[in-house]
Amino acid sequence: MQNRRKSLSGYTKPMAATASYVQKLGAAVKKVAGKRGSSWYTPHMAAATRAIMERIPLVDLVIEVRDARVPLSSEYELLRNFPHSLRHIILLNKMDLASRPQLKVWRAYFEQQNLISYEVNAHNKEHVKEFLNFLQARVRELTRTDHANHTITVMLLGIPNVGKSALANALHHIGRISAAEKGKLKHATVSPLPGETKDISSLKIGSHPNIYVLDTPGVLPPMIPDAEVCSKLALTGAINDCLIGESELAQYFLAIHNLSDEYKKWAKLSMHHSEKITVDGMETSSDSELDKRRKQYATDHTQDFVVHDVRRTLFETVSSFPGNPETGKDLVELIEAQFSELQKAFKVLVDTEAHTKVAAKLLNLYRTGRLGHYTLDSIPRNY
Repeated sequence: MQNRRKSLSGYTKPMAATASYVQKLGAAVKKVAGKRGSSWYTPHMAAATRAIMERIPLVDLVIEVRDARVPLSSEYELLRNFPHSLRHIILLNKMDLASRPQLKVWRAYFEQQNLISYEVNAHNKEHVKEFLNFLQARVRELTRTDHANHTITVMLLGIPNVGKSALANALHHIGRISAAEKGKLKHATVSPLPGETKDISSLKIGSHPNIYVLDTPGVLPPMIPDAEVCSKLALTGAINDCLIGESELAQYFLAIHNLSDEYKKWAKLSMHHSEKITVDGMETSSDSELDKRRKQYATDHTQDFVVHDVRRTLFETVSSFPGNPETGKDLVELIEAQFSELQKAFKVLVDTEAHTKVAAKLLNLYRTGRLGHYTLDSIPRNY
């Protein structure tokens, strides 16, 4: 393909070709926001907002959890009412899903803005342990400054589905082990769906001094005027798919994917079809064993061989496309062709729900990092 835009790994600048998808999703989000009873901003979220605002001035440290794929779009808007200080840490969670080269750039950006930032994968024990050590060091600085040894309260804040509860549970578990404490473990509710945390809960994560973390419900503003921010938040799962539409979100993901270089990583998957295939770096022991797995888990999109087929399909459809995806019309044509081929890769039967089923499976693979690592936000121009 000619004239393909050069980009950092996993990152594509906003282009005119994706504008129609952005506008479509942005319009859908605004429409939902304007409907009483169907918006993401429920009475519960409004009550949670008030409770959080009342508590922020009372805590010792605020950890603003953001999605590493959208370091700016996932900003917690309520914190704009409070001045940034040494008591505010920006934590980029889900770092395993973002572009690593871009994460380094974002760390440098926050440092230039005199903001303290840190990266973590809440499901990686070593990452969480390192962050807990970093956090305890910050707490020691606070206690020296305040000349006190009182109980420290840390509040986790963030929009829905950035991983606050998973992080709170991991900090609680590792903190108790480090302190050799006994007793029943508490658990904050963890779910892949946004809005599952309903109340503010307290979990102990350290001793000498005692440190407690407050896990709070994810909160979004009642309105999100920027269509691009709306689209990114919807794609990364901060807004329920059912409010926007899985098919539209999957099309937006494919638009981003097709304009990035992520597909090139899977070039080897389209070669040597008759030989033993490699799935995530592991060679299958025999063709017959692979055939058995294919029959047993034919419709399970999380299986390695299905992910392999999906990656191969995406590579082949993009690399063999005769048009130019940077033009809107050609991009639409490519995405339509990809949905048709992905239906085969996912083994989805032809019916009225086929498009939606393919979209749901594709979004799940993207959101679990199996279809590449993407940073959707661009660094501000004045940087």
